[in-house]
Amino acid sequence: MKVLQFPLARVTLVFIVGIVFAYYFQPGPHLVFKSLAIATILLASVYFWYAQKPNRLIYFGLTVYGLAFVIGVSTQTIPTASFQKNHYTQIPNSVEQPHTFTLILNEKLKSNAFSQRYVALVKQIDTTKCSGKLLLNIKKDSLQHVFIIGNRLQIKGILYPNNPPKNPNQFDYSNYLKNKQIYGQLYADATDIKVSAQMEKDIWYYAAQIRNTIIVNLTKSGFNPTELNVAVALILGQQQDIDPEIIKDYQFAGAVHILSVSGLHIGFLLLFVTFILKPIPNNKKGSLLKLIIILCSLWLFGILAGLAPSVMRSVTMFSFVAIGQHLRRSVNIYHTLLVSILLILLVQPAFLFDVGFQLSYLALFFIIWLQPILSSLWEPKNKISKYIWDILSVSFAAQIGTLPLSLYYFHQFPGLFFITNLALIPITGFIMGLGVVVMVLAFFDKCPFFLSKALEWSLFIVNKIIHTIASLEQFIIKDISFTAAFLLSSYALIFTTILWFKKPQFQRLAAIFVSIIVLQITFLWNEWTVATQQEWVVFNAKKNTLIAERNGNSVKLHANDSLQKVGTKNTTLNSYLVGNFSHLAAAKELKNTAFFNGKRILILDSTGVYPKNHQPDILLLTQSPKINLDRLIQTIQPKNIVADASNYKTFQKRWEASCIKAKIPFHSTSEKGFYILY
Repeated sequence: MKVLQFPLARVTLVFIVGIVFAYYFQPGPHLVFKSLAIATILLASVYFWYAQKPNRLIYFGLTVYGLAFVIGVSTQTIPTASFQKNHYTQIPNSVEQPHTFTLILNEKLKSNAFSQRYVALVKQIDTTKCSGKLLLNIKKDSLQHVFIIGNRLQIKGILYPNNPPKNPNQFDYSNYLKNKQIYGQLYADATDIKVSAQMEKDIWYYAAQIRNTIIVNLTKSGFNPTELNVAVALILGQQQDIDPEIIKDYQFAGAVHILSVSGLHIGFLLLFVTFILKPIPNNKKGSLLKLIIILCSLWLFGILAGLAPSVMRSVTMFSFVAIGQHLRRSVNIYHTLLVSILLILLVQPAFLFDVGFQLSYLALFFIIWLQPILSSLWEPKNKISKYIWDILSVSFAAQIGTLPLSLYYFHQFPGLFFITNLALIPITGFIMGLGVVVMVLAFFDKCPFFLSKALEWSLFIVNKIIHTIASLEQFIIKDISFTAAFLLSSYALIFTTILWFKKPQFQRLAAIFVSIIVLQITFLWNEWTVATQQEWVVFNAKKNTLIAERNGNSVKLHANDSLQKVGTKNTTLNSYLVGNFSHLAAAKELKNTAFFNGKRILILDSTGVYPKNHQPDILLLTQSPKINLDRLIQTIQPKNIVADASNYKTFQKRWEASCIKAKIPFHSTSEKGFYILY
């Protein structure tokens, strides 16, 4: 690839490797700073040496890569909470103990059925000043208390650490929050929160005020709430209030990217602002003034949209495009892409592990790299045919580039994505133009009724198209099992195939065959691994007992009648099946005894009835049986005791004390997560 001949490309790749290394191995800050100093001194020494001996270029290059790697490590290490002395996690007993927290609301998140959710900045715990971000959950109440970004709150409560998933193959929300530098959650009732009259009027406060003003003015004009929420997501990048069913429709139709502010939005904004600034003369001062206004417009819009990873990527890229136009230089899109990655990760290294960041850059890269190849396969002479083919080639290029990553994260594939894009891209361009005008006029409360209605009806039509496509569920492939090994081998095949299409050579054809063999070996190895596995799993399911017995890819479900009927519709069980390449072979009624790999298991339910002469290896307590566990332990002498989440927590605490007294291992799924036997 010619792009790798660009020195910054290799430096950026090494820098990213440094971030990944620091993320997984977490080196200490002292080691990192010493390495940074050594790498800098070494580079300076080699530079002066190389200046006198030009034939030593390779040594200079190696020291540059070494420094790039160490900078990547330090960039990832510095923001980590464990290395910041004033972070709230470094304060003794700050977690799981009652404290008074002084917080500032920084970002509103999507609410759930029970709580309003915010990202809050910690300013003080009791009398100790500190820093850091936490997730604030405010219980919804009948008075519908309203909090705004910038509110300074005082809350008495308990901060809970992020807990890992308590069932196998579930989404790791704790790791997701960790990547956003959020290490704890606080729960509060709205009536118990003290709101200070003092506001934190930073840039996020003013951005929120602008958005709220636009929303209030459009609501007053009679804008339908459903379409308004879609408009706010499409134009302003705020998805908090969209109906979950609408988001589901966009996902199934393969159009969820439309709801995220991306290159389409920022590119249009650049064209729009450039058009408005045409009257300014193109002399030296005028050109500089244009550049300043364009850059300010792009970044103000980015802040207004919340500076999500896709927004950061788009704004940074188009900023370089604008600078290139000002300097009257042709802009190499690959170089712009690399510089934007480097600058964004220098500021926000955690974005590298954000799914949206990964998908947006992959989609853009494959559009730039693969779309010209697809477009050259057919060159229609008719303008309409050419327009349709261009849309399809862009859609297929982006889909091919993001498909393995989408399967790895989401385990589904929208089969009608190309129809969605073909139908929506022309309308989206119109909606974007109209939407920006409506939002600007709405901020000043000067939006004409016919413009707002035109936007509302356009979005109504888009939602109807999306819903119609999403309702064809037979074209939506769900529950696709996909591992990290499949991900890497799939991309190896995709890259080698595209390289061969760009320049057919024997070596590249051989690379394709090697990639195919590696992919086949990966599938065969995974199939053999699954076939040889056996496990017995007690899930952490509230109110019910859910047990899976897996032999290879065949799973038997042991549960009560209600869960047996639900089967694979149960999200906990379905995640397990998908993650282990398995299918549900049978659903059986839960019995009092079970045997697995030579181990005897006694399952004691709410009846509290058990055989007196039974001596199990494992005792499973379910449905809060009213028993004297001390006496039961003496009678049946189990080797291990497990309590699932269907038991009262007070019972579990009492049982744990009995197990400690009898020196028997005790496993509570409510605290430790699922229990598994191999």
